[in-house]
Amino acid sequence: MQQKIVLIGGPGTGKSSILREFIRRGYECMPEISREVTLKAQKDGIDQLFLEQPLLFSQLLLEGREQQYLEAHQSDAEIIFFDRGIPDVHAYMNYLGSDYPEVFIEKSNRYLYNKVFMCAPWEAIYKSDNERYETFEQSVKIDTFLKEAYEEVGYNIIDVPFGSIHERCDFILHSLKHDV
Repeated sequence: MQQKIVLIGGPGTGKSSILREFIRRGYECMPEISREVTLKAQKDGIDQLFLEQPLLFSQLLLEGREQQYLEAHQSDAEIIFFDRGIPDVHAYMNYLGSDYPEVFIEKSNRYLYNKVFMCAPWEAIYKSDNERYETFEQSVKIDTFLKEAYEEVGYNIIDVPFGSIHERCDFILHSLKHDV
């Protein structure tokens, strides 16, 4: 049976670096799509779609993440890693204090992952860039909304300890093998 594994955490917590290492090790991975959505909006003249039109941004993310989930479901891979999952969408809307359609929660409950690994905010590795505008303090706050959203859906969250990318990936793989 295929295992769908999602990596969550606030911005700049190392999720994408971990995913790149899993790709290097030969695992199938679904990348974070918010950068793609942000870059497309910037090409269309909207500097920060998430800040300027959060509902539209979130709807585009929800569609993209649902598509990733369905694509993964068609794969023969035994394990597929996701850089963020569907519940991230409503977690961010909660962080903003914005209203959103009930379909956000419905899809979080429909498309389920087997395991959720959380990368905690880590100031030593945090960097902002053109698509990541949040401060480290905002990343810490977002982290609490993410944890709450996933727990509301019923997930048991496994915390990934700080360490090298290699150590963090090994921890995740060990946890999968030993069903932590």
